Amino acid sequence: MLKVVNLTKIYDNGTRALDNVSFEVKDGEFLAIIGLSGSGKSTLLRCINRLVEPTSGEIWLDGVNVTAVSKSELRAIRRKIGMVFQQFNLVKRSSVMTNVLTGRLGYINPLFSLVNYFSAQDRQLAMEALVRVGIADKARNRADELSGGQQQRVGIARALVQQPTMILADEPVASLDPVLAHSILGYLEQLNKQDGITVLCSLHYLDLVQRYATQVIGLRDGRVVFEGDNAAIRAMDDARFKSIYGEEAERLGSVTG
Repeated sequence: MLKVVNLTKIYDNGTRALDNVSFEVKDGEFLAIIGLSGSGKSTLLRCINRLVEPTSGEIWLDGVNVTAVSKSELRAIRRKIGMVFQQFNLVKRSSVMTNVLTGRLGYINPLFSLVNYFSAQDRQLAMEALVRVGIADKARNRADELSGGQQQRVGIARALVQQPTMILADEPVASLDPVLAHSILGYLEQLNKQDGITVLCSLHYLDLVQRYATQVIGLRDGRVVFEGDNAAIRAMDDARFKSIYGEEAERLGSVTG
């Protein structure tokens, strides 16, 4: 279980990105985090694995206070938390296989990573992950030879080889068209339902939230302004959605391009 308690993040320029945020996520949930750009979604996800250091508050994962652990303990925790990024965060000139194998860095001697040494078992895990997302035939291609949707599938495979218990997906479909958005979220849903991996995913569009999420929290100005389960999500119409999250929030079907 993930438990976030009174989490606050104030950046050096004085921006209060998160303001006393508290919520819980049970194992195996697919939590959608929604809100306007600048509402704190990305900061929240990055605080959970301490890519961004919280100013105050606590994050508890499976009974461990993530905000209080040492660097070595944090490295072990991060093994179990996969991350999928909006802009893919791939090494474009490296092969797809090499990019996926970076998900194993938390498990190997750091000196081995300098010479790109990975065991046969690691390579087998990487290939299995590529099979899961349907691009095993692209293993030897350079990452920048792939389409945007394919690159995001590489990102999901990279997270999967960590053998995570949780995946944090930060706007994973924001740069993709509606068809590809459903494809990418379908892979995350598969990992959630078949593998029992808890997914926390920031999303902009009501249709996607209603289709994939089992729970939702809404942020505005760094504060939680809405919490609900799947029934509450499905009962939410456009007017209610926009009254909470603003006119920028749209149904996926209304977006063109």
